Amino acid sequence: MDNTSWEKVDLWYDHLVGKEGHYYHKHVIFPALFPLLELNRFQDPALLDLACGQGVLAHHLPPSISYYGVDLSPSLIKAAKEKKKKHHHFAVADICKPLSFNEESFTHATLILALQNIADPLTTFKETYRCLKDEGIFIIVINHPCFRIPRQTHWEIDPSKKLQYRRVDAYLSPLKIPIQVHPGQKGGKEVWAFHYPLSMITRFLSAACFVIREIEEWTSDKKSSGAAARMENRARKEFPLFLAIKAQKTVK
Repeated sequence: MDNTSWEKVDLWYDHLVGKEGHYYHKHVIFPALFPLLELNRFQDPALLDLACGQGVLAHHLPPSISYYGVDLSPSLIKAAKEKKKKHHHFAVADICKPLSFNEESFTHATLILALQNIADPLTTFKETYRCLKDEGIFIIVINHPCFRIPRQTHWEIDPSKKLQYRRVDAYLSPLKIPIQVHPGQKGGKEVWAFHYPLSMITRFLSAACFVIREIEEWTSDKKSSGAAARMENRARKEFPLFLAIKAQKTVK
């Protein structure tokens, strides 16, 4: 199994996300995602969900949408199939390699909170382009690459200004970062996170012949209470959790 697969942490991830998604899926990502998708733009929309995990997005789509989810983890795909509805299809596949779909099979593609687990984004983007119809829409949602880099960004406090701020120790260098699941516990497992600066992501999309239509930055909707609430709430509004990129297939 590829070392970027989440097969070895499938139980942890399935518990974390569940059938409907974690807090940020339901409160931030999906409410902002659907306006970007413009599902009504095509007569018969068909969506390819790359690195779909256990198929959380499928449960939030209108029932009429044809949905195909692919992921490298057999266990997560098995969990997805156990929860699937009509028009939902799932398969084990490596999105860094050629997929089994015909050219122009889909009107939409999504890559949600998974780019940071992909070792070869350019190949993934080129294959996504091949699978999309002309003018097809590709939405990428990632942890914000400027402010949410594992081990390289942190919350800190400036007491003199009474401000919470985001410290960034590295940004422009692409990184491969080991992430410990259940750190400190016996038998803890490791997965990899990849950091790509925004300029590199846009170059990958351009090399795959996508045109970027929109970029959005999404903040947390959580609210603090107590003595530090004002400082923490301000920081949440200023430093977004997620970055969303809406790209579109153009004719070569």
